[in-house]
Amino acid sequence: MALAFPFSAIAGQDEMKRAIVIAAVDPGIGGVLVFGDRGTGKSTAVRALAALLPPMRMVDDCRYRCDPANTARLCDECQARLQTGPLPAHMGPVAVVDLPLGASEDRVVGALDLERALSRGEKAFEPGLLARANRGFLYVDEVNLLEDHIVDLLIDVAASGENVVERDGLSIRHPARFVLVGSGNPEEGELRPQLLDRFGLSVEVKTPMDLPTRIDIVRRRDAFERDPEAFIALYAEQDAALRAGILAARARIGAVDVPDAVLEQASQLCINLGTDGLRAELTLMRAARALAAFEGAGTVTQAHLRQIAAPSLRHRLRRNVLDDAGSTTRVDRAVAELFPA
Repeated sequence: MALAFPFSAIAGQDEMKRAIVIAAVDPGIGGVLVFGDRGTGKSTAVRALAALLPPMRMVDDCRYRCDPANTARLCDECQARLQTGPLPAHMGPVAVVDLPLGASEDRVVGALDLERALSRGEKAFEPGLLARANRGFLYVDEVNLLEDHIVDLLIDVAASGENVVERDGLSIRHPARFVLVGSGNPEEGELRPQLLDRFGLSVEVKTPMDLPTRIDIVRRRDAFERDPEAFIALYAEQDAALRAGILAARARIGAVDVPDAVLEQASQLCINLGTDGLRAELTLMRAARALAAFEGAGTVTQAHLRQIAAPSLRHRLRRNVLDDAGSTTRVDRAVAELFPA
C-alpha cells in the first residue's frame, strides 16, 4: 500500500483543508466538492484524509462496517445476529473508497456473486463500492465527468442513506451512509445541479501565485517522494494533534450552542443571496457549529459564519444575468453588507 502524503504537510490550500476537517467532524454536513486547477493537491488531500482519520468501531465480519452501538442502522445480517446476543466488534480504519469514472453500475451498487452462483448454485450478493464506503468517504475524481446514470444512483443513495438492489432475482437493502468528496476541473464541464446540491461544502482551489509558497510546496513534495517514511515522521506529531482535535470536536459538538441571533443572521444571508430551499442555511449552521467545536468554542458566533459562508453557499447561487461577478465574490459581498466590520 502506497504511503499517503501527510495532511498537515499540505501547504497553500487552507480553505480546502478546513472544509475537509469540518466534514470529518460532522459527516451530516454532506461532503465536500473541490473544484480548481490541475496539480493543486485536490486528490492528495483526500488520500491524506485516510491516514488522518481516527479509527472507528465496527461489527466483526460485517461487509458493511456496521456500528454495533447504532442498532437502528444495522444491516439485515447484523440485525439477525443481534437476536442471538451482543455483536462482537473491533476498531478499524475509516474507509476512503475511490469511485473511478469508468465504473459499471454493478461495481458501484453490487451484483450477483457469479462464482457462488456457478459453483454452488446459490444466489448471493456481492457488495459494491457503496457498501465499502458505508460510514466512510466516497471519493470521485473528475466528478463532473461522471455518467448520468451513476450520478442518478449517487443522488438517490446520498438522499436516503440506503442502497437498494433489485436485480438477478436479488432483493437487497443495505446502509450506505458516506461523506461524498468530489474533485474536478471546471474547464472540463459543469456538475449537474441535482448532484451539486448534495455537496455540503464547495471549495475553489487555485495555483498559488506567490513565490515562497510555490517553492515550499515543491520542496515538500520532492522530500516526500525521495524518502516518504522520513517525511511522514516529520509531520506525525502535527497529524496526531489534528486527529485528536477531530475526536474532541466530535465529542463536544452536541453541546455547542447556536444562538437564535446567529441562526437569524444565517437565514438573512441566504435570503439576501437568493438561495433556493432551506438546505443552504441548514448546511451553514451545521458547518459553523462544527467549526466552533473544532476551535473549542461553546457557542457559534458571527465570526464562524463569516469563515464558513463561502464554502457553504457559493455552489448554491443561481445565475444572475445582471451580475457577472463570480459566486465567491457575491457571497463575500453579501457577508460584508450583512456583517459590516
